[in-house]
Amino acid sequence: MELFRNVNVDWLGKKWYFLGFSLIFSVAGVISMGMHWAHTGSPVPLGVDFQGGTQVQVQFTNAPDINEIRKATEASGIKDPHVVNYDKPENHEVLISLPQTTDATLDSGRKQIVDALHANYNNPFQIRNVQAVGPTVGKQLEKQAGLATLYSLIGMLVYLWFRFELIYGVAAVVAVFHDTLITVGFFAMFNKEISLTVIAAILTLVGYSMNDTIVVFDRIRENLRLSRREGLTDVVNRSINQTLSRTVLTSGLTFLTVLALFVFGGEVLHGFSFALVVGILIGTYSSIAVAAPMLVAYQNWRAAQGKTALLPAAKRTK
Repeated sequence: MELFRNVNVDWLGKKWYFLGFSLIFSVAGVISMGMHWAHTGSPVPLGVDFQGGTQVQVQFTNAPDINEIRKATEASGIKDPHVVNYDKPENHEVLISLPQTTDATLDSGRKQIVDALHANYNNPFQIRNVQAVGPTVGKQLEKQAGLATLYSLIGMLVYLWFRFELIYGVAAVVAVFHDTLITVGFFAMFNKEISLTVIAAILTLVGYSMNDTIVVFDRIRENLRLSRREGLTDVVNRSINQTLSRTVLTSGLTFLTVLALFVFGGEVLHGFSFALVVGILIGTYSSIAVAAPMLVAYQNWRAAQGKTALLPAAKRTK
């Protein structure tokens, strides 16, 4: 299925607009993370998974009032409780999180919340589930999450180095880093917590963005074989235009799915779906506006140095 026929957009002619867009959102994200670091000691809001604490799932007999629950817990001396609706509204369930609990008091989190609700909130309830993470474990999870992201980028760089050429791998990794930076920056700007599910979403986006970039790169390499006398800028523009229908169909349908998850998925999946919504938009954009222009910029730099072309064309199929 082809949505667009005979598309002739000069994508590389708009590279400075793309660069400005990327710089604005990247710098805004870095500034937001810097401000959050200055206030909390962390570049982004961290969930209980990373900073340690207790999560208690509570089911009420009647519809719960989030504001009243928050006031009830604060009235009992609980500092900075995080209270959100959980699951379907008709289930009357709430998730209460107590961050930054020490290893010695993990078991007391449940008791604190139960006592606070009994003392200050008049609505029968029952505890459905309790999860506790110590700060030591949280730090380990934070380190492992960072390493998982780093290893995925290195692995993809090596793969593209062997599959295409080193510059392809570098361009793709820079584009994915650009996507990750902006996505995480949005979490800092909107003060949304990073949890393990958000890390899973970011790793999903790394693969999704890389796949989209490889499709464009593969078409560029094929067109280099078919049009050896054509300038690289024209080849890249034509390759992007030829894959535009596939990009819009794939990214558009995926975006609609995660948008529905963001709107209807509830508070528990809010961070996960938010990362996917932002990441898919930025990842699709970067395949066209970041990765591909880097190939042309590098080739132009080599030409200015008097060096030969480095981008290999695809081999003929037998």
